[in-house]
Amino acid sequence: MLAGDQTLIMIETDPDVKKRILDISDSMDVVLACRVSPKQKADIVQMVKSKYPEKTALSIGDGANDVAMIMKADVGVGIAGREGMQAARSSDFAIGQFKFLRPLLFVHGRECYRRNSDLVCYTFYKNMLYVLAQFWFGFYSVFSGQPLYDSFIYQMFNISFTGLPIMWYAVFDF
Repeated sequence: MLAGDQTLIMIETDPDVKKRILDISDSMDVVLACRVSPKQKADIVQMVKSKYPEKTALSIGDGANDVAMIMKADVGVGIAGREGMQAARSSDFAIGQFKFLRPLLFVHGRECYRRNSDLVCYTFYKNMLYVLAQFWFGFYSVFSGQPLYDSFIYQMFNISFTGLPIMWYAVFDF
């Protein structure tokens, strides 16, 4: 029987074994790595991410030995606790206990996705309307190079239509 460290070394060095492990991982939803070195945890995350680049990798750790794994993943969750704050400081999300993980993933994860998609659509349409007005003004001015807006208006547009709605959205979070 091989120990955990020896098994991971064999997986990393032998391409045939690595391919078989990744083929087996097709039927898995979760990969757990315990009692391995921090570098090996990060290597597992990198191996799975390279096999499935379209999927999102989530790493959850509670100590300094999990920092490399959290940094390699797409989304890292650090748990502040007895083992220190290193994982929480290097993560995307920090929680105090494991029981807060479910609300983080199911409530805040969905809401974060929804807010980001709304703001991407808002930014797209804002810029489309901004450029469309200048495009139509070009026809009326026979593309003479005459500016539609004063330079002060350009800056006020960016402040008012880029900064303020996002702050309003963040404050009221509707």
